[in-house]
Amino acid sequence: MSGSRLVVDVLAYAVARLLLVAALTAVIFGAGHLIGIRDFPLVVALLFAIVIALPLGIWVFAPLRRRATASIAAFDERRRKDREQLQARLRGEDPPE
Repeated sequence: MSGSRLVVDVLAYAVARLLLVAALTAVIFGAGHLIGIRDFPLVVALLFAIVIALPLGIWVFAPLRRRATASIAAFDERRRKDREQLQARLRGEDPPE
């Protein structure tokens, strides 16, 4: 169950970041057209949006990032415990709880 939670949390954060880049690209591209630059390249708008979205996304989506990080940490802890139990069983010892 927590594996699916991990996927949902990480995907939500990734999609939010991508949507931020898309929205910033549209705003930059639209602003270029509004100020009269008709040949404004979309790639330039996308690159500017990526540069702006990197720090902005960390700040704006902090709750999503923290939730995704907590899900990853819980998943890693469960994997570590499972690995320790398996190694103990392979050595013939009682697995730690």
